[in-house]
Amino acid sequence: MSITNQRYKGFHPYKMDPKFRVSVLASWRPEAGVPLFLLFSRDHEMPVVKVLSQEAYNERVVTIQGSDKTPAEKGKLLGKLAMRCREASLNEQGKLLVPKDLSEKAGITADSDVFLVGRGIYFEIWSKANFDTMLELETSEEIDDDLGIF
Repeated sequence: MSITNQRYKGFHPYKMDPKFRVSVLASWRPEAGVPLFLLFSRDHEMPVVKVLSQEAYNERVVTIQGSDKTPAEKGKLLGKLAMRCREASLNEQGKLLVPKDLSEKAGITADSDVFLVGRGIYFEIWSKANFDTMLELETSEEIDDDLGIF
C-alpha cells in the first residue's frame, strides 16, 4: 500500500437512495473517467461491498502475480478477481450506483442507512447493522500496537 496515497479515511453515514445509489464524499471521488471496481466480500464474517480504486485493484493483481502460487493458480485467481469485480463510475452528482443484487447480497436495501468506511486505497459500503457490529469488533479487538499508533 502506498504510504502517500491514503485517500480514503474515516467513516461516514449516508443513505442509499431508492435506486441503490449512494453519494460519495467529494474528496473520495476519482478523477473523471477513472473507474472504480465493486467487489462483494466478507469481513468479520459479514457481507460488505468493497469499492476498489484502480490502485487497489492493481495492488491485488501484483500480489497474485508475486505470490509463490503456480502459474495455473495465479491465472485462476486473476480470473476470479476480474470476474467478481464490477466496473463502476460516479454520476454527475457524485453518486455511485451499487447494483441491487450486489447491495442486497451485502444486506443493503433501498432507502436504508449505510456507512462508507475508508481503508486507505479503497473504501467499503456497509449496512448500518453490520457496520455497528464491525465497529464494535474493530475497536474492542486487542491490537498488537508495538508501533504506538493506536
